[in-house]
Amino acid sequence: FMWMFLGLLVSFATGLALIFTGAVWYIFSSGAVIMLLVLLELGTGIYLSARIQRMSVGTATLLFFFYAVLNGVVISSALLLYGLVEAILVFALTALYFGVLAAYGYLTKRNLARVGPILTSGLIFLVVFWVLALFLPLSGLEIIVSMIGIAVFLGCTAYDTQKIQFFYQYYAGYPDMLAKASIFSALQLYLDFINLFLYLLRFLGNGKRS
Repeated sequence: FMWMFLGLLVSFATGLALIFTGAVWYIFSSGAVIMLLVLLELGTGIYLSARIQRMSVGTATLLFFFYAVLNGVVISSALLLYGLVEAILVFALTALYFGVLAAYGYLTKRNLARVGPILTSGLIFLVVFWVLALFLPLSGLEIIVSMIGIAVFLGCTAYDTQKIQFFYQYYAGYPDMLAKASIFSALQLYLDFINLFLYLLRFLGNGKRS
């Protein structure tokens, strides 16, 4: 949770810095820069998830914060689109929802592994929808899809929090692996929080425009 908090701090600091310096306009005015950003973000996330067991703690930490900076660039566009005041309010709401579901995942005695396939199906649906939305006029479905996204990442928050306990128990005797597992867990929680924030922001923003 400490690593996740630091990652969020880096992301939002990056986003605010891009807005206040005006650099956000340059980044999102160039299709090549946007494509490079998307490729870097996907590549870093996949590489970190796939190779974390083989890399050093220092490398894993560096890649985590690099990923947080890349996400900060994406967040800057959302802050610009919806406004800082609304973004701050949605961030507070995200923190509340995230905290409640994380506490549930930590304290519940229910095995949440059974919801894993459901969450995976939800994630696949979201990816497919946003890919199709690049080519088809699906904007009318955004509010419904945002509600699904909120539900999916609330579920992921509880699921991933419970999984962290398993990592801690499994790697308790291996300090190096435990440190890397904490970075990997932070990445998962970080993604849960960021996606929950963006879906809440999109849902509330679209609701106001409707």
